[in-house]
Amino acid sequence: MEETPGMTWTRKHLLGLEGLTREELTTLLDEAARLKPVAAREKPPLKDLAGTIVVNCFFEPSTRTANSFQAAARRMGAEVVSFSPGTSALKKGESLADTVLNLQAIGGDVWVVRHAASGAPALISRTVRGSVINAGDGQHEHPTQGLLDIFTIREKLGRVEGLTVGILGDIRHSRVARSNLWGLKALGARVVLIGPPTLLPPELAATGAEVTGDLDAVLPELDVVNVLRLQLERMQDAFLPSAREYARIWGLNSERLRRAKPGLVVMHPGPTNRGVEITPEAADGPQSVILAQVTNGVAVRMAVLKLTVAAGRSAAAAEASCGGPARG
Repeated sequence: MEETPGMTWTRKHLLGLEGLTREELTTLLDEAARLKPVAAREKPPLKDLAGTIVVNCFFEPSTRTANSFQAAARRMGAEVVSFSPGTSALKKGESLADTVLNLQAIGGDVWVVRHAASGAPALISRTVRGSVINAGDGQHEHPTQGLLDIFTIREKLGRVEGLTVGILGDIRHSRVARSNLWGLKALGARVVLIGPPTLLPPELAATGAEVTGDLDAVLPELDVVNVLRLQLERMQDAFLPSAREYARIWGLNSERLRRAKPGLVVMHPGPTNRGVEITPEAADGPQSVILAQVTNGVAVRMAVLKLTVAAGRSAAAAEASCGGPARG
């Protein structure tokens, strides 16, 4: 596939959306749009990554992200190796660094990493030669989920700049919220973080986002609402009185949708707790783009794989020609 004129992507890793420029984000989104017909199987697979081995290192459970990356890699012509920590030498005390170095020794070129510890993908990026893509680390970031959410908004509404986007729910424990926040702000959206005060970290107000606990007051102003799952498995303290109380005050339901701005776009990164943060009527209704998010995830991850691998090859070539390390 021919390169996009004016392409400016130079990063061999994608560890987060924080710090990415509007131009870099637009490059990723535009490339995903070009690749979507291939992702949707409307065009045949590509060979851009032929001979490349993508290692899916998922140290936490995943359905959507893991399968999406696998489909994306194969649609680009790459081979995929899936690493299962439960049956690996990690069980025998091997370190994370030694594990990935051994996988590198058998041919790994790209590392798609999900880990419970914030910063694990960054650590691996300093250990291996190839490109590293963060597939979700602790409570830090989930950059490809943020990108596919933003891609879906742009596809549905034609733009991002000037929109008001609400991120609703468990902000405290959500790496998805953080990636969306950084990407949306860089592209010129107004971002409103909504949820219980116990799940709204005050430091996020310093990012330029608005913070509120009053969903009903702000809902009529929103063009998009991205509903987050309550991550009960990450909660060590009593952040909520009950799931029923949460649903009553902050749950998205058909009654609230009737009071929302006409054309409000409803999103959810999944998996959903139906009846808690969102009702089936809201999740499956005409305003929902939840399934479109899943479909768009393949195209976005194809773009990320393509551009990071190309940047990594350019960096390696520069290093070889000058005899020293190139910018990663």
